Amino acid sequence: MADSYIQDLFAERIGGKNYGKSNAIYKFEKIKRAKRAAQALNPNLPLIDMGVGEPDEMAFPEVVDALCSAARDPRNRGYADNGGPDFKKAAAGYMRAVFGVSLDPEAEILHSMGSKAALSILPSCFINPGDVAIMTVPGYPVFGTHTKYLGGEVFNLKLEEKNAFLPDLAQIPNDILKRAKVMVVNYPNNPTGASATQEFFKDLVSFAKKNEIVIVSDAAYSSLVFDGDPISILQTEGAKDVSVELHSLSKSHNMTGWRIGWVCGNPLIVKAYGDVKDNTDSGQFLAVQLAAAKGLENPDITRQIAAKYSRRVDKLVKVLKELGFSPHKPKASFYLYMPSPKAAVSKDGKRTEFKTGEDFSQWMISEHLISTVPWDDAGGFVRFSVTFEARGEKAEDDVVKEIGRRMSTCKYEF
Repeated sequence: MADSYIQDLFAERIGGKNYGKSNAIYKFEKIKRAKRAAQALNPNLPLIDMGVGEPDEMAFPEVVDALCSAARDPRNRGYADNGGPDFKKAAAGYMRAVFGVSLDPEAEILHSMGSKAALSILPSCFINPGDVAIMTVPGYPVFGTHTKYLGGEVFNLKLEEKNAFLPDLAQIPNDILKRAKVMVVNYPNNPTGASATQEFFKDLVSFAKKNEIVIVSDAAYSSLVFDGDPISILQTEGAKDVSVELHSLSKSHNMTGWRIGWVCGNPLIVKAYGDVKDNTDSGQFLAVQLAAAKGLENPDITRQIAAKYSRRVDKLVKVLKELGFSPHKPKASFYLYMPSPKAAVSKDGKRTEFKTGEDFSQWMISEHLISTVPWDDAGGFVRFSVTFEARGEKAEDDVVKEIGRRMSTCKYEF
């Protein structure tokens, strides 16, 4: 079929007249295709999915009940716009209970339809053509993608093991800092699992003030803590002068598909976010907001979820170490991030080399029906997520043992 005039109308930000003609395949699409192919060849062997990082259980019963009740209330049927007061008050209470941070729910908190939506809206508050957003890699690229859509540029700051996967701020060139408006950080970090420290946030706030940039702290995993207390950048003196923080119930409350979270911190930035958001969506369904408020009233929900992930991480670390890997249990999140092997040697002597983390990840799917996620932005690494399907500790033990059984058919070279 010949190209129609529509082909010439696509915006350059998505490829212009070449839109849809690229043969490049996105990493996660490669994983999906590999999983389908492996399952077709091995229909009797269940796939163990440690890839996407989506909670494997439902939201807690009291949250689901609150949704059902609120959905039946005709007062909640209309547009939510920039949100209802109940959710903002609940978010303020959660920030106070979990992080010891006091916020004005009317001026310093606004709901989001998940962190992804907030990260796609916030660039429009700041980025003009030629402006720079500083993004850490590996990481979640949405803010950077929209920065480019708006004619801005992205400077990628590598997260390396030698720095405990914290960004080395001294590596940002002066010419970048002169044009930078925003720096996005994500701790506890996806994919590395690394946690920020109070000292790092103190240095980051000072750095932001010195260079007159805004800090966007994506804290989606901040309350899923295994070791110590949850940390927020807003605990840092002066942080509210230069930063906003993004929170989400997706991971902390098993509410991934509900699409609810919040932006909080600097009131002027929150206001700007709200103004752009008001021209972007009509708000999350009020019943979802009220159900989320119910969940936020009980921080023990998150503590129970974190305890489950901590237990699973311990089990997986033990098995992977026995296989020769070098995993380190993080202080929070549900990820294990480690260097991918250089090669695998099967018991019959067949040697398979891996030039990248992606090579290893694809091999794991095709050979063992174990799905992981590769990251090659700052060296060859692979991420295991302990969000695999399992109901109860016995089932968890069975899954981890099966991972060990499948992977033990090879020796790994690092």
